Amino acid sequence: MENAKVFDFGAGKVPAHRHENGGGWVAETAYVEPTAFVGPNARVYDEAQVYDEAQVSDDSHVFGNAQVYGNARVGGDARVFGNAQVSG
Repeated sequence: MENAKVFDFGAGKVPAHRHENGGGWVAETAYVEPTAFVGPNARVYDEAQVYDEAQVSDDSHVFGNAQVYGNARVGGDARVFGNAQVSG
């Protein structure tokens, strides 16, 4: 991966980028739609997915196979992981 950035999500450095809507870190293995918000201190990694107008903010982490979608809001120090699905 040319000019790839890496970030340590806690288990070693992996290819990642800053999300264009909010500036939070997103692993290349995860998927976040452009309409979703990932705040500057939030993290989305592993195979996690964030869709629609969902927001991941503050020091939240979404990882594993978790999905956040609709108008859901994940904030504070929340951890959404495993096969969890959060919608709203």
